[in-house]
Order: sequence, then structure tokens, then C-alpha cells
Amino acid sequence: MRAVKFAGAAVAAIIIVIALLLVVGIPSGFLTSTIAARVESATGYRLSIDGTTKISLWPTLNVTLNDLTLQDPKDRSGITRLTVDSVQADMSLSSVWSGTPRISELVVTHPVLYQPLLRERLPNAGAASKPIALDTAGATIDRVKLVDGEVAFARLRDRVEGRISAINADAVVGRDRKVDITGTARVGDHPTKFDIKATAPTPPAERPTVPVDFAIDMPDVLKSQLTGHAEMRLNGDVVMINGVSGRLGDGAFNGWASVDIASKPLVKVDLDFQRLAIPLAKTPDGASGQPWSNAPIDVSGLNYVDAQVRISANEAVIGDARLAPLALDAKLAGGVLKAGTANLGAYGGQVSGEVILDATTGAPSFAMHSDLVGVRALPLLQGLAEFDRIDGKLQAKLALRSAGTSQRALMANMLGTAFVNFQDGAIRGINVAQMIRSLTTGTLSGWQGNQDSSQEQSTDLSQLSASFRIDKGQAVTTDLNLIGPLVRVTGAGTIALDTKMMGFRVEPKLVMTTEGQGRTSDPVGFGIPVMIQGSWSQPKIYPDMAGMLDNPDAAYAKLREMGKGLFGPDGAGLGNILGSLGLGGATAPGGGNATGNANPQAQQPGQNNLLGGPLGEAIGNLIQQGLSSGAGSGTGTATGTGRSRSLPATPSTPAPQASPASPAQDDPPAAQQDSQPMNDVLRQLFNR
Repeated sequence: MRAVKFAGAAVAAIIIVIALLLVVGIPSGFLTSTIAARVESATGYRLSIDGTTKISLWPTLNVTLNDLTLQDPKDRSGITRLTVDSVQADMSLSSVWSGTPRISELVVTHPVLYQPLLRERLPNAGAASKPIALDTAGATIDRVKLVDGEVAFARLRDRVEGRISAINADAVVGRDRKVDITGTARVGDHPTKFDIKATAPTPPAERPTVPVDFAIDMPDVLKSQLTGHAEMRLNGDVVMINGVSGRLGDGAFNGWASVDIASKPLVKVDLDFQRLAIPLAKTPDGASGQPWSNAPIDVSGLNYVDAQVRISANEAVIGDARLAPLALDAKLAGGVLKAGTANLGAYGGQVSGEVILDATTGAPSFAMHSDLVGVRALPLLQGLAEFDRIDGKLQAKLALRSAGTSQRALMANMLGTAFVNFQDGAIRGINVAQMIRSLTTGTLSGWQGNQDSSQEQSTDLSQLSASFRIDKGQAVTTDLNLIGPLVRVTGAGTIALDTKMMGFRVEPKLVMTTEGQGRTSDPVGFGIPVMIQGSWSQPKIYPDMAGMLDNPDAAYAKLREMGKGLFGPDGAGLGNILGSLGLGGATAPGGGNATGNANPQAQQPGQNNLLGGPLGEAIGNLIQQGLSSGAGSGTGTATGTGRSRSLPATPSTPAPQASPASPAQDDPPAAQQDSQPMNDVLRQLFNR
């Protein structure tokens, strides 16, 4: 890329043409060739004037040239060229008569620099090029205005094109050779405003050093204004930028840079920031439940520039995430970007890893590996992904790779492994123990987060860990493990990364005392596997009835233990649940009414509540009977829909099973008492 050399050659060519015009008048055909030869000898570039030339003497001397083209004679393709719609110069007659024309204003309208994009550096890119000889015959310029300029980058073979458009600039040259350039432009889709102050070198100078002060505003990309100072020098085809210092917002920085413009640009940057802030686009509300975008991801521009970048910072703010300290090394060559960091400080822990992005094919691919040790999870996940449900010390190992042209494609093609381990933290906004208890009354829709902001709920956790094997976007784990003071969950399942769906089968257990996991007895199991299926944000959570029916005897035994833990050994807390199920009244052992409905007429004949009638009465009796097994002597009463029967506190001799409406007879032994009636009820419920 030779944009800098083209700019210098264009200015020299315009001044030479105007000077010759003032000497010989309006050029005819043979004079045009003379002017072109003079420009080529001074700049090395060929000039052609295909439009009209006008001279006006009032109110000042004005020369206008139309339809100019400046190009490199060595470029046979003709891609590299500068076209100008018109050039207009105003000057005084006195300066012309003195032989040293002084141009008060030079207006260049719609200049377009066409620059090809190269995938490889040319073989002779390192050779020294001929410096531009700015022999302007003593002419000077006070002011230059650039109107609607463009820089067009293109590679026809790859059908790639980029533009810096709408360039409007005003350059004022002072008597002390100070140049003040202000203007606006549009870099891609990003509006940009710039203010550059420099001091032009005194000719002749083979390798002049130009001090430059700059201020750049790009609100779509930079969070705040970029200001700084640098010493620029052109060494052949390499633009050296030394002594760089400045500020980005409230963070100072220093370093150096260089750009080799011989062919394919080679950019080298080494900057050290006190504080680096990089804003990220905010995720819209509810985006966690939205599908991944199918919008194309275009990283093809990485093929047309090579770079070596080192960025360090005492503190880096990326979106809402804060990293300290930061040391990032990146190398871009041949369309492959490699970026890595070691011992990156992040929220009390450290992060190390490497990312490789290959943009050489139509579908870009990436690979990454990363280790996180002792990082506090909440601010990291909240800053990077706006996820605020988990807090604790995070350890993770990631090894991932994928390819695709959109977010959804990248997620669908994901391969690799991941291990995560959260310790000594909490699941915020969710009470897992309460969720498990809620499963005794119905299916849950969503995570059942706390709706009352005045009482923030959470689940303390000692450890939450899982390892995933990822294949084609399906992350499978068989060792999910959650350990908390009052809850323990193990399980396995799959997360579909592309569709944001999940399917887990877990075994929850509750600890019913404040002694927690360290107590002598084991946690109380729910007795039935729990299914978690659906979207990440709103899954369905329900007992796995298929698993329950596979072994109803064991399921009932576990439910009885679960009931003792949830409702007390005598079932005193069962009333609300039985009432919500429409099971009528149930009197706890010893005569207490568990449902609080002592009136047998509370349910009118013919009412068909959920699980009401004889089946509901049977379930209520069986649960009460299970909870009261072995609880001592005495007789309790269980009420159904207006009917009642006495339940012996201690089973005696086997007897035929009584119907819900008939008086109870002697019960069978304990094992049969627990299993056979429950089996009959389950078969009635599920037609098994």
C-alpha cells in the first residue's frame, strides 16, 4: 500500500501543473505531454489530464483542472491510481508576476485513491524506493481543502471491498510551516473526527522527522477521545512512528509503531497503557433467551494486512469486565491470527491461554485453550456475558475449536472439552432446596427465581463442578455435582450450544437439619429422578415418572423418607400439599387433621378435584400410612371425600386390602404395606 507516497506525489503534481500553466498559458495537446513528463520525473507517477482546463482572472487568478488521473507506470493492472474530479487553485497576480506563485487556496474535489488488497508481500517489497522530489518551482500553498474524498480498498478475485469515505478535510499552513488539519471521515460504518497538528520539514531533507499532535474521535469504536504526540519519519517505504505518547480517556499510554507500505502492509505496534478501556455492545434485555444470530461474521480483512502487536496495561476494562494486569501478544501473518496471554490478572485469580483465528478460508475457524485459576466468577461472568446467577471461586480448563460464518454456525460446529469448578459461593436468585420441595406439588416452568426483590434468595454452594465433552455443538456431561449446606445434586445431561436447549436428569437430595452435609446421617433423597428440559432461560423441571414406574417399590420407600424429611416424622406438614392436590382431608397419626379440613362436607358430592375421589383418598391414606409406619402405638384417622377409616399405628397380621370406603382390616407386614398399595395406585395413575 502506497497511500502516503501517493498523497505526496499528488500534491507535487498539482503544484507543478499550476506553475507550468501560469508560464505557458492554457496547454494544447503537445504541452499536456510536457506537463505529464515533468510530473513523472519529479514524482515517479504518470499524470493524465482528460478534462477541460479553465483560467479566470476575476476577482483573483483562478485555475481549474478537471478529470485528472495519477498512477504508477509499473502497475500494469491499473488498479493502483488516484483520480480527481477537479482541482481549483486561487492565487494573486502579484505572486505570479514575481515568479513564485503563492496559492491562497487549493480545493481538491472528490479524489479517490484506489488501492489493491494483497494476500502476500511482493518479492521486492524490501527494496529501497526512490524518494519523491518535491520540486515545486518555488510555489507555496496557504490552504488546502479536500471535498468528499475516498480511499477504496479492493481485491476483485476475492470479491472484497472496503472504503474510507466522506473524507472532508481543511489543512491550513502557517508562516512557521505549522500545518493544522481538521476534518471528518467515515471508516467503514464508523463516523470519525480528527484534528492533526504537524510541522512541515524544511527542504531539502532526505529523511525528515515530522512532529505530530493528534486527536481522534470515533464514538462507535473508542469509548473516549484518543489524543497523543508522535515523531513521524519516512524511511524508504516504512513510516516510523517513534516516541508515541498520549491518553485514551483517563488512561495514559506510550510506545512506538511502524507501517511498511511497500506492498502488503506490515504493522508493528508496542503500546503500554496505564488503563485501557474497550467498550462492548450491550446485550439487549432478554437476549439470553434469544437464538444465536445468523448474521454473517466477516473477518476476511485479516488476509490483507500483517501485524505484530504487543499491548500491556496495568488495568484493562473490556465491556464491564476488569482485568489487571494485562499483557497480550498477537501476531497476524497470512490470514492467521495468534493471540496469547500468560498470568493475566482477573478478579483475584489468573488466566492464561491462546486463541488462533484462521481467516484464510471462506468459513473462518478458531481454536482456543485457556486455564482459569481462582477467578471470582460473578464479576467475570457478569462483565463478559451479563450472567449474574453464580458466584464463587472459579477454576476452569477449556479446549475448544469451531468453524463457521455466523454465531449459530460457530456454536453448532463446536468441538472440544471443558471443565468448570465453582467453590465457596452461591447460586443467586434461586433456592434449589425450595425448588425441589415445589416438585411435590407440580411441574416448574423456568428456574423459579425469587419474585420478591425485598427477600433475595440464593443457594449456598460448597462446590459446583462438571466436565463436558463437546461434539458438533452438543456438550455432554456425566458428572454434574452440586454440594451445598442444605442440598446435594448429582446428574448427567446435554447442553445444545446452537439452540440454547438443555436436557438433564439429576438426583437431588436435601439435608433437613442445620447440621448440613457434615451430619452423621445421609441427606434425604427425593426418591425420583428429576428432569430439566427446555431452553436455558425457561426449562421445564419435573419428576421423571418413567424412572419412578421402573421400580415403584423403591420409589415409594424413598418418597416416604423424603416425606419424613419434608413434612416431619408424623406428616404434620402434609396438609398444604394434600389440599393443593385436592385429596380431601387427611388426619395425622394420633387424630390430628393434616389438611386442616375437618368438615367431611367441605367437598360436595360430584366435585372432581385433582386426584379427588376414591383414588385421591387412597393416595392420601397411603402417604399418611407410609409416614406413620413404625411411629409408635395409637390409631389415626384419614378422611377422603366424606369417608373415613382407622389406620393402625403398628401393622399386625396380613389381611386382604380394604377399599377406601370400607373399614380397615388388619394390615399386611410392613414391606407389603409399603409397596403393594402404592403399586396399585401407580398402576391406576399411569395405566401400568
